[in-house]
Amino acid sequence: MNPLSVAPMIDRTDRHYRFFMRQISQDTLLYTEMITTGAILHGDRSYLLGFDPAEHPLSLQLGGDDPAALAECARIAVDMGYDEINLNVGCPSSRVQSGHFGAVLMLEPHKVARAVEAMRAAVDVPVTVKHRIGVDEVDQYEHMLDFVDVVAEAGCTRFTVHARKAWLSGLSPKENRNIPPLRYDEVYRLKQERPHLEIEINGGIKTAEQVREQLKRVDAVMLGRAAYDEPWLYAELQQEIYGRPGPSADRFEVAHRMIPYVEAFQATGQPAHRVTRHMLQLFSGVPGAKAWKRFLTVHRSMEGRALIEGALQAVEEAREAAARRTGEYLASSTHLG
Repeated sequence: MNPLSVAPMIDRTDRHYRFFMRQISQDTLLYTEMITTGAILHGDRSYLLGFDPAEHPLSLQLGGDDPAALAECARIAVDMGYDEINLNVGCPSSRVQSGHFGAVLMLEPHKVARAVEAMRAAVDVPVTVKHRIGVDEVDQYEHMLDFVDVVAEAGCTRFTVHARKAWLSGLSPKENRNIPPLRYDEVYRLKQERPHLEIEINGGIKTAEQVREQLKRVDAVMLGRAAYDEPWLYAELQQEIYGRPGPSADRFEVAHRMIPYVEAFQATGQPAHRVTRHMLQLFSGVPGAKAWKRFLTVHRSMEGRALIEGALQAVEEAREAAARRTGEYLASSTHLG
């Protein structure tokens, strides 16, 4: 089981972000955005499901509730090379509810089991489920355990548990990610009572130290917003968890490695910022971060190489200016002393 993953996030974990993350960690399990069965069966599959070979290992997260449609989409995805199929049983948005999938499916474990069974019969890659602790008032540990047991009977062995309940009304999707309290102990209990299952924890985990602590209690850790806002966190964890360094030694190297990718994307007539918008947090937490973000944002219409190289130059200039200010301060302090 892969011990580290990046959560599927709408408008974030597209193919460009995933390729970017591969320059930081080549082993972390990556997920697509949630894609509905209807979109795949009736839409542009190459656009929706296309990916670069560098993105492996890669999981497709599906949204849907019809076993036949899910099985067909799983087949399509595996034929295209996906390594895993994941079913969304955690999204609480009203739009998702109207399609009768996402978190509302926690109320129908046997329906989820039929879907898992159909997908497992259709493909030979792992079929996994991402779900919540509970939904509305159906939120006791025993409810979650029953859900997991029913779905496990259908052959699912990996469960990613967002350690918060979901409210199907009254809270927005964003509020559902923050307001319901985290209940890690119930995820730990699930692992203790079902040791044969692979249990991954998700929700509120933001630092490398927190990842380390969680891995003492469960099999894997999934990060969401923290993965997007602090991507270099995965460089720290790559060597520690997988036993080999990441593909890039520093953030400047990551940026340079992205230039050919951005240029190739621009050659198709698309703007560079569709890629570079995912790179805004590359220097998060270190000197020059604001200059990097500002340049990429203000000059987003530039050609890709010039845009990235200009942003890197802005980082260097910001660092030199900070060093000069520090030197002047030290000189002044010494003089005053």
